[in-house]
Amino acid sequence: MSERRARASRRVLGLIAAGSTLALAVVMPTLADAHEASVESAAEIAWADCGEGSVPGAQCAQMEVPLDWTKPGGKKITLALSKLPALDRENPIGSLLFNPGGPGGSGMGAVAYSDLLAIAPEFAPLRQRFDLIGFDPRGVGQSTPIACPKPLHDSAVSTFPRTPAAYEQLKRFNKTAGQACREATGPLIDHVDTASVVSDVEALRKALGEQKISWLGLSYGTEIGSLYAQRHPDRVRTMVLDGVVDHSLPTRTAAIDEARATEKALRRFADWCRTDEQCALHGTDAIATYDGVMTAARTSGIPASNLGRKANAEELANGAYTYLTQPSAWPLLAGALAAAAGLAGEADATGLVTPASFLQPEYKAYRTVGCHDFAPNTRGFVDMAVQSARLRSVAPHTWRYSEFWDWTSGCVGWPVPAANRPAPLEVHGAPPVLLVNTRYDAATPYRWAQRLAAKIDGSRLLTVDGDGHTGILNSACARGHEAQYLVTGKTPPAGATCAASQSAAVAKAITSGGLR
Repeated sequence: MSERRARASRRVLGLIAAGSTLALAVVMPTLADAHEASVESAAEIAWADCGEGSVPGAQCAQMEVPLDWTKPGGKKITLALSKLPALDRENPIGSLLFNPGGPGGSGMGAVAYSDLLAIAPEFAPLRQRFDLIGFDPRGVGQSTPIACPKPLHDSAVSTFPRTPAAYEQLKRFNKTAGQACREATGPLIDHVDTASVVSDVEALRKALGEQKISWLGLSYGTEIGSLYAQRHPDRVRTMVLDGVVDHSLPTRTAAIDEARATEKALRRFADWCRTDEQCALHGTDAIATYDGVMTAARTSGIPASNLGRKANAEELANGAYTYLTQPSAWPLLAGALAAAAGLAGEADATGLVTPASFLQPEYKAYRTVGCHDFAPNTRGFVDMAVQSARLRSVAPHTWRYSEFWDWTSGCVGWPVPAANRPAPLEVHGAPPVLLVNTRYDAATPYRWAQRLAAKIDGSRLLTVDGDGHTGILNSACARGHEAQYLVTGKTPPAGATCAASQSAAVAKAITSGGLR
């Protein structure tokens, strides 16, 4: 594997591993729908070999779409695309579009440069029968990008302000950082919301010449898919939503749900440590160690060589959260906690902070898209203090980080108006949709999948009875059901469950640099 391909694979698998929702009407067509309809055809896509480091046979291309879908004749932006043509050229089904999550995940890289499908033999039928299509959503990766020249994180600015002055400091920081993004990105920054991405997907369907598409969306990709199914139910052939995001939930509700799920994940991690000698904290109280590390980081900080300074508790909680989302990474979490606690020498938080979201290049898209889709309606310091107190009450150990609190705190003072706030979502008239969720997912809580399944007519929920974010990474059984459904359209039986199972190959891909 070339270094370019290795980097792309790590980014893709990491975004899947991470991590990663009442203003729009849902019955009447949106303005964007009307303008989509006016773009009835698109120029044929000019596919070419992706070049060095790509998966054999991978083809890449670009296509133009309107910057602003309410002005289809106006300025254009480009989307980066990739394709792996079906191996069975005599019996092709059509196009299967893949989004690996985020916001910020590269679908183009996932298809053209990642080994994800090769390391999951259950997905072999997909490679045989489908043209696998990846794309980088607007603002992401090789598509017309978001640019943010100023850091979106400052260790001196708390995401849990304890005073009105600290709250105003957070607002000022976010406003300044966001304004720098606006100046560097230009008008695109107003149009990187998921509703605009859905319009791009419809344009891509037309450009591919498909009457209907199949969709495999993970984590944030489930938000894109569910909104597409709501707006274009007659254009869906099959759709898998794995690691479900329910964009109809108010952000403050989603933050509480995620905090509860993260707290549960920590407890299950501690249970694993008690029973498995692989855990570097085996024979100790893992939760007490976690709390001790957070207390030390809060009071005096813990050195982290990759930061060149001491890390604080919020930063370490961010990294710990990322490890918690995948049980295959729990040995790494245990080792990182042991090192940060100084159990075998001087305390060193490098391993614990390494996967933190703010260190990743995708974070600028993650923040910008999130502030469009999940902008909080925080009404000042007192309101934010009430919300943070609620987090502490439901997650007394892990309250310092969850993705929806990242948006709650990061979008306060953000200068770009939200274009796609959480809104009611129902899907009528689509074929059966398959939703998949692990029961103890910290990033996308199981209850979100239950809620969304009830809003999609004829849908089926497949439950993976175990830990980790997404079924695709945590259950061979789930991968098998997903592949069978995508090929045949046949859903699993009602109430079907899958056992969790850790593939050594998948686990290696995640833990050898794949986290975020």
